Amino acid sequence: MPEEGIQYLPKPHLLSYEEMIRLVSILAEMGISKVRITGGEPFLRRDIMPFLWKLSEIEGINKINITTNGVLTAPLVPELKKLGVSSVNLSLDSLDRQRFFEITRRDEFHKVWETLETLLAHDIPVKINTVVMSGKNDEDILSMVELAREQNVSVRFIEEMPFNGAGLRPDQIQDFWSYGRIMDLIRSVYPEIYRLQDEPNSTSYNYQIPNFKGSIGVIAAFSRTFCGTCNRIRVTPTGVFKTCLYDDGVFNIRDMMRQKLSDEQIKLLISEALQSRALDGFEAERNRKNLVSESMTTIGG
Repeated sequence: MPEEGIQYLPKPHLLSYEEMIRLVSILAEMGISKVRITGGEPFLRRDIMPFLWKLSEIEGINKINITTNGVLTAPLVPELKKLGVSSVNLSLDSLDRQRFFEITRRDEFHKVWETLETLLAHDIPVKINTVVMSGKNDEDILSMVELAREQNVSVRFIEEMPFNGAGLRPDQIQDFWSYGRIMDLIRSVYPEIYRLQDEPNSTSYNYQIPNFKGSIGVIAAFSRTFCGTCNRIRVTPTGVFKTCLYDDGVFNIRDMMRQKLSDEQIKLLISEALQSRALDGFEAERNRKNLVSESMTTIGG
């Protein structure tokens, strides 16, 4: 969380639930079958559960996944199970309460841990997302790995994305926790770890340690080595349509809907955007009109 916090936008600036349902319905007709609700933090938004129920009723959508920080989630887990949420990505950057507080600026580790336990108790598949930050939580890597020993969770380490418009400074390169460096550390303690067959279009490289109930994954978010197989699109809360996390948006779907464009017109614009998407995250970043400066808190990871 940035020290100054984040700016919350007035409600009229955001996509309404009705607009989001319309958009997902359009995308489902175009072949999209999986939707992830992320944020910010999705459970901060009022009436999120009725929206998720409506989302689950859209023909063609067979997977609804959620990314959450877990602070408000635990009481909602039984209903998430009932509506058939496919999996939950739980953001958890440290198992140490003090380090957790320093990273999130919130003393709410106990709530996140309660969410994890509740999700596991309800047999909802869980992926734990840990962004590895030099000098902040790198000493948690091995303890996070140990979570997968007795729990059927996927612990996924994510390269930090230093969104500052210039990438890593020379003095930061040595300390940067790349995919290779993360795996070298894990292999030094668990030399028997082996690579799993990744799912098609996976953004993570996945591994198994013998006799562990869960698995380990690494997402090369900054190195961007998975771009060739990525098939994701992203729509921000204000309606910006992104074909890559690193681009600054192709168009604003909220404005198009409010300008009364038809579903067919919107489908055409989406198709054109997908056909001309950047080859990878590096090209997307080069094509930006503005330097990358967003906080991952507002983009949604």
